[in-house]
Amino acid sequence: MAKNTMMRAVQYNTYGGGAAALKHVELQVPSPKQDEVLLKMEATSINPFDLRIQKGIVWPFLPRKFPHIPGIDAAGEVFEVGSGVKNFKAGDKVVAVLFNICGGGLAEFAVAKENLTVSRPPEVTAFQGAVLPIAGLAAHECLLRTPGFNYEKTGQQLNLLITAASGGVGQYAVQLAKLGNAHVTATCGARNLDLVKSLGADEVIDYKTPDGAALKSPSGRKYDAVIHCATGFPWSTFKPNLSTNGKVFDITPTPRVFMTNALQKLTFSKKQLVPLLMTPKKEKLDFLLNFVKEGKIKAVVDSIHPLSKAEEAWAKSIDGHATGKIIVEP
Repeated sequence: MAKNTMMRAVQYNTYGGGAAALKHVELQVPSPKQDEVLLKMEATSINPFDLRIQKGIVWPFLPRKFPHIPGIDAAGEVFEVGSGVKNFKAGDKVVAVLFNICGGGLAEFAVAKENLTVSRPPEVTAFQGAVLPIAGLAAHECLLRTPGFNYEKTGQQLNLLITAASGGVGQYAVQLAKLGNAHVTATCGARNLDLVKSLGADEVIDYKTPDGAALKSPSGRKYDAVIHCATGFPWSTFKPNLSTNGKVFDITPTPRVFMTNALQKLTFSKKQLVPLLMTPKKEKLDFLLNFVKEGKIKAVVDSIHPLSKAEEAWAKSIDGHATGKIIVEP
């Protein structure tokens, strides 16, 4: 690409500030390094992890520098490849995870590492690809860490609880769990009960009811694992609802979660609160993308926003009541 070619982007210059801190700018289109591809963005989606980065919760790891262009999920078309890239060429449709110093998906162009980029089948739209990476991988990772779970539906049926099941991670957790050997109990708001049932959940509870607040299974089941996508539940609420070796995977862990987990390990507790720490892998993203291609999992999209109104999408995500994923397109 010619030097000094410009693109529109959205960035912030310091920690905090929420949607008001996002600034619309024109920047030079980045050049891909040897092991990178330059993407012409088609869509990105906003994740709770993006908000945690802005709040400084993952300091000093991310962001690598300011100003920072947020957005980790990416669907786009390869525009240019680095000299060492072997598996992609200009014109290829792809899905990628954007963990790099040049910034993220709230821009017209972004660079992605080849080893975090996968080909997007023609059956998968840009929107379907853009909402999958972080949310889908988080749900998949929790299931892979659940002892006894498998996608072959063999062995004993497991009892799983998924909180905030109408959110970005929750929607994928329900669908993926039902592809395996799991009975799924799910919580969500009253307006989303039918949606979560349609995703395959066996039992759905309104989180504002007494049973929902107590996380009790309507059929009296004890949970072998909980994929905890909500906030505000203490360990004391989970513990009586778990099976003997039950695990609670917290996808947005706070320092208290890490402290609780450390204490449980020291005391050899069989029931554990586990902070989810995930390293995205190309092979796992490709595995999930094949499920999308085959129609086995679908994306629930809350809203779609143009890049020019990215702050509205950001504010909606901060509000925390989106049904499914929030998309931004250039």
